[in-house]
Amino acid sequence: MNTSRHRLVWAALFAVVVAAPVAAQQAAPAVPLPREEARERNLSAYVELLRSDLRAQKVAVLTELMQLTEAEDKAFWPIYREYELEQSRLNDERLAGIETYAKVYHQITSATANELAVKSLDLEARRTAVKKTYYTKLAAAVSPMTAAKALQIENQIQLIIDLQVAASLPVLQ
Repeated sequence: MNTSRHRLVWAALFAVVVAAPVAAQQAAPAVPLPREEARERNLSAYVELLRSDLRAQKVAVLTELMQLTEAEDKAFWPIYREYELEQSRLNDERLAGIETYAKVYHQITSATANELAVKSLDLEARRTAVKKTYYTKLAAAVSPMTAAKALQIENQIQLIIDLQVAASLPVLQ
């Protein structure tokens, strides 16, 4: 695949990830909202983004960039769907942590901050463990090169999403 087409695919995915929260914010009335309402609206937009049709967009990007043979396709997608299911469960936990943080942000205690930080670190470790497990499964089913390519694409997509979510959350005072 040529480089310009590759860039176009990434630009399209990035536009989807960035456009969802922006569109949600633009649909709001022109009257400025109180800080809490604005934060809740932002949080809702990111929750919707993480639970939305992003999986379909990821499949389209993976399909375009992976360029799987017919045999690889048959082996790849069932394993990838299992991976997505496990990641979805972890994303639900992540969203619960984000929602908790958003609710207690203004009156957060050291104990709550510690609890949320430890949960976040644990979640990240489990997310990495799931990637490692499914990388190993894919490497055995298709090839290490194809599995590495899938992991690279997955990491790039996840970084875009993580940046969007992190940018929406206020830093502790």
